[in-house]
Amino acid sequence: MFKKLLSGLMGGGAKPAPEAEPVEYKGYLIVPDPQDTGGQYRVSGWIRKPVSNGEQAETLEHRFERSDMVPGREACETLTVSKAQRFIDDLGDDIFKR
Repeated sequence: MFKKLLSGLMGGGAKPAPEAEPVEYKGYLIVPDPQDTGGQYRVSGWIRKPVSNGEQAETLEHRFERSDMVPGREACETLTVSKAQRFIDDLGDDIFKR
């Protein structure tokens, strides 16, 4: 029991989940990144947009996290994509303004 407690405190034990497949939407890439919060998953992820400035290419990136919690990882990924699509529809490139 003590070993399990120490392992949890030191970050050992559970392996990190693999990054979800990006979903292309209107020229943006949505990358779900559900955060495990002890059996439930918080809706969060990245919205990325590849852009080129002359000869250089770069990727604009916005991290978002919502208060929504979902019991399953796959369901959370689906909800994350839906929320990100709505965010893109509402704000477009203003997502990347600071």
